[in-house]
Amino acid sequence: MRPNDTGAGHYGAPVSDPRWPSAADWLAAGPGPRDVDLAVLGVPTFATSISATGAHATPAAVRRALAKLSTWSPARRVDLSVLAPWDAGNVDDPDVPVEGEWRTRQRAATAAAKSGLVVALGGDNSATYPVMAGVCGDDLPRAGLVTLDAHHDIREGHSNGSPVRELIDAGLDPERVVQIGIADWANSRSYHDEAVARGVTVLTRDEVGARGVAEVLRAAVDLAGAAGGPVYVDLDLDVCDRSVAPGCPASLPGGLSAADVRLAAFLAGQDRRVVAVDVTEVDATNDAPDGRTVRLAALCVLDVAAGLAMRG
Repeated sequence: MRPNDTGAGHYGAPVSDPRWPSAADWLAAGPGPRDVDLAVLGVPTFATSISATGAHATPAAVRRALAKLSTWSPARRVDLSVLAPWDAGNVDDPDVPVEGEWRTRQRAATAAAKSGLVVALGGDNSATYPVMAGVCGDDLPRAGLVTLDAHHDIREGHSNGSPVRELIDAGLDPERVVQIGIADWANSRSYHDEAVARGVTVLTRDEVGARGVAEVLRAAVDLAGAAGGPVYVDLDLDVCDRSVAPGCPASLPGGLSAADVRLAAFLAGQDRRVVAVDVTEVDATNDAPDGRTVRLAALCVLDVAAGLAMRG
């Protein structure tokens, strides 16, 4: 077996140290008697992906990667032990037509009702539609969507290339959709023109570089939350440079840095208007031998949690 077949890189035996609590142990411990702050839900979608993928293996791989990460951020001066987490498990067979989508929506709605913030672990980007629909429920027409993605995701049909179209068709106002990091040579002019014509705000990779991720993310949440409804943030990691996200089938050279996407994850978690964040498009079965893409996904989960812990 190749080291990366586990989807988490080649790790040594775990070391037990009571003074070094792991993020995996923190998540597995659950909320105890406290109210749930953060719910983590696995949505292992993969069957309708445009690119061949093993993304269904990613939620489990991310949980394993958390065993090599701690709960302490010296940069933020926060320890995640202040949060009460709940691992809500994985949705069974989310790709099954009708029933799989229904199960995902119901599990996402339950996670949102029981927690202050939901983090959904894809799976490919087809997870975004049922998770956002479930989390937002009847508030979907007032909700807003911020995507960090190399792609518009407004293709016809049902695939990992269609969740934004599906959400708009379900009642999401396209004028409260902001797409950050859209890449050159990754989209057609037809779909770009349709997105803009519908009122979607499109920010290319170059625009993000010129303005900075922090400014762009804050402005995007302002626009997405303009109607006073919930805001959902989609972190499709193929927005990243391929050197840091080789496990994303559609990542390209020249994308966002790992630091950029992690900052976006933190800021999303910190904003009270954000009710859910997903991390998608990582193929844990085809990562680099050091598991760098899965590790980046796990770091995004912790950065979102750090933001939540620091909400004012």
